[in-house]
Amino acid sequence: MPVIPFRPPQAPFTVQPPPQPSRRAVMVKWLRKTHGWIGLWGAVLGLLFGSTGILLNHRAVMKIPAVQAQASTVQVPLPSPSPGSPQALATWLKRSLRLEPEPGRVTAEAARPVAWGDKSLIQPARWSASFTSPSGNVQAEYWVGNSYVTVKRAENNVFGTLVNLHKGVGMSAAWILLVDTLAGSIILLSLSGVVLWSLTNRRRTVGIVIGTVSLLAAGGLALAAI
Repeated sequence: MPVIPFRPPQAPFTVQPPPQPSRRAVMVKWLRKTHGWIGLWGAVLGLLFGSTGILLNHRAVMKIPAVQAQASTVQVPLPSPSPGSPQALATWLKRSLRLEPEPGRVTAEAARPVAWGDKSLIQPARWSASFTSPSGNVQAEYWVGNSYVTVKRAENNVFGTLVNLHKGVGMSAAWILLVDTLAGSIILLSLSGVVLWSLTNRRRTVGIVIGTVSLLAAGGLALAAI
């Protein structure tokens, strides 16, 4: 009769749990996701403000002649009876000229004496109103007593419209708040980018040197311009 050797029972197969990620790894993963989502939110507006920022930066020195406006001046006869107040004049101009934006600034200067050679004359009251939008602006000037109002119009090209969007000219509070979120996103991207670099790159000395040189260069140029 054959003898069957004795074999001890094998231990059951077990799967070792994966090691728990370190706090640093969790922090890096969270920062990368946050950095990516914030960048996605501001991507379109960042492209707009980056391109128009170049045009604004070159508006005085090393000019880029991209922003152009077509100006025209007309004298519009007033109805009879003529508007009795600056606000009424602005309302009439908006309706008769079919202006889209609401009156942005309506002012009135009272009549006052002015020197004319060796004489003193009375300058009549002056009313003005402005209608501003990203695509252009309309300035109206009326000297009380005239039968007409002088209207100056400036129509911007595409680049001028984009620059006005950058500056918030003629835009509502909703646009201003939307741009504020972009500014906050840029701040968060800067901070999260610095933290990510410090956590994932061992060449911290090089990073400190680059950051310090950048800060000193920006500060020096700003102080030189003051």
